[in-house]
Amino acid sequence: MTVMKFGGTSVGTASAMKQAMSIVADRATSGAPLVVLSACSGMTNLLIRTSEAAGSGNLREAMECSRQIREHHTAMAAELVRDPERGALLREKVQGYIDELEMLIKGVDIVGELTPRSFDTFCSFGELLSTTIFAAALQEDGHEVVWQDVRQVMITDGNFSSARPIEELCVEAAGRFIAPELESGRIVITQGFVGATQDGRTTTLGRGGSDYTAALLGSWLHAGRIEIWTDVDGVMTCDPRIVPEARSIRVLTFSEAAELAYLGAKVLHPDTIAPAVSKNIPVYVLNSRHPAAKGTVITNDQALLEGMSYGGLVKSIAVKKGQCIINFRSNRMLGRHGFLIEFFSVFAAEGVSVEMISTSEVSVSLTVSDSGAVDRLVRRLQDMGDVEVEHNVATVSVVGDSLRMSRGVSGRIFSALKEVNIRMISQGASEINVGFVIEEREVPQALRDLHHEFFAEGFPGAIFQKPASGRNGE
Repeated sequence: MTVMKFGGTSVGTASAMKQAMSIVADRATSGAPLVVLSACSGMTNLLIRTSEAAGSGNLREAMECSRQIREHHTAMAAELVRDPERGALLREKVQGYIDELEMLIKGVDIVGELTPRSFDTFCSFGELLSTTIFAAALQEDGHEVVWQDVRQVMITDGNFSSARPIEELCVEAAGRFIAPELESGRIVITQGFVGATQDGRTTTLGRGGSDYTAALLGSWLHAGRIEIWTDVDGVMTCDPRIVPEARSIRVLTFSEAAELAYLGAKVLHPDTIAPAVSKNIPVYVLNSRHPAAKGTVITNDQALLEGMSYGGLVKSIAVKKGQCIINFRSNRMLGRHGFLIEFFSVFAAEGVSVEMISTSEVSVSLTVSDSGAVDRLVRRLQDMGDVEVEHNVATVSVVGDSLRMSRGVSGRIFSALKEVNIRMISQGASEINVGFVIEEREVPQALRDLHHEFFAEGFPGAIFQKPASGRNGE
């Protein structure tokens, strides 16, 4: 059984949805797939804007947003479903969701407060609408389709906007609601980042959670493969918006993919990897605009990895902008046990995650996201030692499983960067990435030089393919 997840740009318009439908229909010839959809591109942002307008008392703006949401989905439904009877039923369903949305808008406006629970309910409408239209269009094309409200299956805690599933309940529900439909040959269409508490309150898993949902459902239902359909030809060797020569990577290990996700690659949500790893389910990153492209397979299957292996060291180069360096120095660190516990407790208290770190006997340099929390951190750290902050920097990470067994990689990296001012260096504990920090303005130069060093034309290319699209994810 295959789990197929389509992102927002893959279902954002009627023509994009038709393309996704043809891909699903093709997969259905070898067994009914489970299809997980995001909201149409731009709709989640519009729903967030709707919620914020309602919460701030701007009823006119909130209702205008609702009108735009209604018009987008009504037009899409009319183009995809032409049968009068089926079309009328679909319009009724779409209007029913819009009516619920507008009731919520008015309720929040009257109360004068946008609660986390209400916010998640606002965000859920995008996927409820996209999946309802997609299921109806597939049915009109003659396929046996079941629309499944994922809130019956994705049972979560009450941590709104970043809820986590209660796994034992979810496994039982997936086996009860989804498995029988797939076994009977019916395509199941469901939502991505939506869930519900045990008492039925709508939650969401956070932005990007639809990838996570697809992987979880694949794990719970013992899928043979998980497909993430996006608008690029898989995971790229580099950001093609910066380096046009970037290529699609044919195969990655789970550890490489997880490392890239956490280090700034935009194709995969970081949490996607864990459920797939637990069952060793291969994850395919594919392009819905060019379904013939091979994309990227993420796997620990040694036979597949060896069949696509090559003589190079590096798989991809990831970049994360919007960072700052915090340089901390204190003689109190010298020979004192427990000082770093005290130091990092400040970050924990402020809820700040450290991205990259380098230490010596009396100093620590690290990177964090450049946000309002940095000023609070600095004030607290100044009571412990000298603090200096460098803004407008980016982390760049060179990733590849072969790095752990290879000599001279660092020499090649930093030789290629002779024209770039490196502010900080960190060797990943996983030993599959070498990271460093540079000024944001020097990112294009650094990426071009590194990509030329490790992925120049003529390099053994069994693992790569030329991209059919120059975009970099959804």
